[in-house]
Amino acid sequence: MARIENHKFTIDEAFRECFYIIPDYQREYVWSEKVVNQLLEDINEQIDGSSSEYFIGTVLVSPTKEKSHFEVIDGQQRLTTFFLILCAMRSLFAGQPQGEMISVLTSISYTDAEGDIRTNIKLDPRYENAGEVIEKLVQANCDPQALRTIIQAAGIPIFGSVENILTAYSTIYRYLTDNYDNAEKLKKYWGHLANNVVFIQISTDVSSALKIFETINERGVGLNPMDLLKNLLFIQVSPESFSKLKDEWKKITSPLEKNKEKPLRFLRYFLMANYGIENKRNDSIVREDEIYDWFSEQKNAEITGYKDQPIDFVRKIIRNVDLYIYFGNGHGNDGKPSLAMDSLRQLTGGAFSLHYVLLLAAANFPKILFEHFVAQLESFLFSYIFTKTPTKDLERNFSHWADEIREIVSLGDQYEQRVALNQFISDRFEKNIANKSEELKDALKRLTLHSMQQYRMRYLLSRLTQHVEMAFSGQKHRGSLEPYAKLEIEHILPNNPKDDLRASWSSEHPDLIYDDHKVKLGNLTLLEKPINIVAGNDFYSLKRLEYAKSGNYLTRSLDALADVGQNTSITRINEKLNAFDTWGSDDIEKRQVMLINLAQEIWRTTAIDGT
Repeated sequence: MARIENHKFTIDEAFRECFYIIPDYQREYVWSEKVVNQLLEDINEQIDGSSSEYFIGTVLVSPTKEKSHFEVIDGQQRLTTFFLILCAMRSLFAGQPQGEMISVLTSISYTDAEGDIRTNIKLDPRYENAGEVIEKLVQANCDPQALRTIIQAAGIPIFGSVENILTAYSTIYRYLTDNYDNAEKLKKYWGHLANNVVFIQISTDVSSALKIFETINERGVGLNPMDLLKNLLFIQVSPESFSKLKDEWKKITSPLEKNKEKPLRFLRYFLMANYGIENKRNDSIVREDEIYDWFSEQKNAEITGYKDQPIDFVRKIIRNVDLYIYFGNGHGNDGKPSLAMDSLRQLTGGAFSLHYVLLLAAANFPKILFEHFVAQLESFLFSYIFTKTPTKDLERNFSHWADEIREIVSLGDQYEQRVALNQFISDRFEKNIANKSEELKDALKRLTLHSMQQYRMRYLLSRLTQHVEMAFSGQKHRGSLEPYAKLEIEHILPNNPKDDLRASWSSEHPDLIYDDHKVKLGNLTLLEKPINIVAGNDFYSLKRLEYAKSGNYLTRSLDALADVGQNTSITRINEKLNAFDTWGSDDIEKRQVMLINLAQEIWRTTAIDGT
């Protein structure tokens, strides 16, 4: 059994006797300004003139071959923050004995065998750019603004952990200068920090330390499941493979961080998309606070294979991260721009993300099947989003459906996949759309510009406009929504009417409120900006003349329907449209019904050919 040592250290003793190395496979510095302030306040509250100790927990380390040098396995957020406090106090005590004493707690200089002077810094974070920032901090011995200038001049990118370190240093420096504005007060604070703030340092070999780390954080106390999963994986490999695993892990965290995606949300969707989920609730759902417990179960360790093949498991996660980012950017399962995915993205926006469970499950379909699946998913989600159905009603279904989708993907033969996918869409999407049909109609009857997010209203109007344009020109395949998204939302009954127009409305509709009708779906259309400017806020009899000049038929048809031949694509769409000679409340209601009927044509499911 590995030897385990523990020692109670004060802050002064710890940084006087030890050098702390934060290995590059560890989590980077993430403490926020709020957390740093809380630590400073907690220390401040303990200063009462007594010698009582303030215990800040345990720090778990593994000794290296170099004397007094330790790799930090757990506790690096606290150690880094206390090191930043030492640096701030050293700067504030500049020219005083306390500053000289604190200096030896931040770095030690010595003469090597060649007679050169070397400096060892007491905290050595080895993740990206952090070590260089700490080195600059120790060398400069300056205030936060000067340090930021030095970092910028050195060409060090300021984001992620570097930004967090600089922000923490600034927070500490500001707190000390605001609360300890003279030397006597600051000396009292330093005396308490150096002698009364203590922690227990547990030291053992790295493999045992990682196992102890897992035990300490068994239920995610203090760390999130992403960090705990990372530790689980490092336990499975030898120290010689740490660097390789660290490099692979970065391919998970960096893209999520760069795209401002929440790691735990991704991890939750990854599990429900890729594995059959069983739990005591029998709902097939993994919540964020249950992720670590799920991984810890033996049966789940076996189905994921992370214990036997940790690198392969990480690479599976990496592949799913790539897909997750693709989908968020409107790209398909091949990483290339996708009209279907872009349209789905415009519907869901940032307010809805649960569908990633289904997308990740379907990601291994051939491209043509994946694109078809996405188009059907869009129709399904339209019904649920525009009826404002709670997400919880979908979550359990999506986890179960992901299991079914993986089975279809596993068929391998594309003909069999098509048959099974058509059946899935019929059973899962089409039937649910039918069940919500009346609820959707009612929701669309009451729909106004402000009852749904603006980007979704623009999406709705764009799809309606595109659908009519395709029917008018006889197009079979949808193009991008981008040309329609660039158009302006026009209020046919003006948003800011002239006084005489509002008075005319009140005269003709004494029991109806003008402002309620101007925002109804039936009163909205898309219009080119130059035409919109000319149309202005005038009466419909004048505005319709400008609508006739629009490049899209849905708006142009307000003035008149095109008369072109018999049984043409134009006459067929004309049967579903209305032109209007007047524009009152009845006309708005009539057009709203017309648009609802068009919506039922658009957001429906279809089978894929070849079955």
